[in-house]
Amino acid sequence: MNSNLQETIKNKMIMKQVQVLLFAAIFISACRTNKPDFDAAGTFEATEMTVASEANGKIISLDVSEGQEVKANESFGMIDTVQLYLSKLQLLQNLSSVRSSRPDINKQIAAVNEQIAKQKLEQSRIENMLKAGAATQKQFDDVTSALAVLESQLDALQSSLQKNTSSLDAQSYAIEIQIEQIEDQMDKCRIASPIDGVVMTKFVEAGELAVVGKPLLKVADTKRLYLRAYLTLAQLSDIVLRQKMTVYADFGRDNRREYEGKLIWISDKSEFTPKGIQTKDDRQNLVYAVKIAIENDGYVKIGMYGEVKWTENNQETETK
Repeated sequence: MNSNLQETIKNKMIMKQVQVLLFAAIFISACRTNKPDFDAAGTFEATEMTVASEANGKIISLDVSEGQEVKANESFGMIDTVQLYLSKLQLLQNLSSVRSSRPDINKQIAAVNEQIAKQKLEQSRIENMLKAGAATQKQFDDVTSALAVLESQLDALQSSLQKNTSSLDAQSYAIEIQIEQIEDQMDKCRIASPIDGVVMTKFVEAGELAVVGKPLLKVADTKRLYLRAYLTLAQLSDIVLRQKMTVYADFGRDNRREYEGKLIWISDKSEFTPKGIQTKDDRQNLVYAVKIAIENDGYVKIGMYGEVKWTENNQETETK
C-alpha cells in the first residue's frame, strides 16, 4: 500500500515538472514571437512627378489612362498648335522676303569696276602720249582725277552695300530666332512624361482647356521604390550610406516578399516618431528618417507596409 502511494506521489511530481517545463517553453516561445524580427518598419514610396501644361490652348488629344505605363519624353497628348503654326508660316514668308532683298555685291560693283579698268587703260595711254609729247599734262591730270573719282565711288558703293547686307542679315537672324521660339512653343504643346513610370492620377481629359502650369497628370516611377523607415539615434551607429539591407514587403497573413535593398538617404534632422510607425525602441520619441531603395518586381505597391533588417547582414557597402 505504501509503495503504491509513493508511486502515485512520484507520478504527480513528474506531471507537475512536465507542466512547469511546458509552460516555460510556451512562455519563452511567446516572448520570442512577440519580439520583432526586423530592425525598422515603414511604408513604400516612389518618385512622383506632376506633369503640368507648358502651353495655353485646347487639349486636342490625351491618349493615356490611369495605371498605364509611359516612357520618358514619349508624347501621348497634344495641345492645339494651329495659331502657332500659322505664325510660323508668316515668319517663314518674312524670312524669304528679307533674304531675297539681300544685294549681290559682286554684280552691283561689276559696272564700276569695269569703268575703273577702262579709265586705267586711258590713263596709261595718255601717260605714254605725254612722254612722246603727243598729249598735255592737263589731259593726264584729268584722266587721273576721273580715275580717283571712280575708285572713291567704288569704295562708297561697297560700304553702302555692306551696311545694307549686314542690316538684312540682322533682320534674317531676328526672324530665325522668332521661328525657333515658335517651334519651342509648339514642342511644349506635346504632353509627355519626364520619367519612365505609371500614370497614377489623370486630372484632365481631351477637349478641356489647358493653361500654363495646370496639372495634367501624376506619374510615379514604380520600378524603383523606396522604403521610408524611422530609426532611433542608437540604431544610426549600426548603419552607413550605401549599406545593403534586407527589405520585406508585407502582404498580410504572414505573406512577405524579400528584396535586397540599399540605404541611399539618411535625414540630417531628427523628428518625432510619426503615428503608426514602429521602431525597435518605441520608448524613444525622436527618430531619423531613412530611405532604402529596392528594385520592384511589380508586386510591391506604393503605400504598402514594409520592414527592414540589417543586424544579421554582412553590412557590405559598395566602393566608389
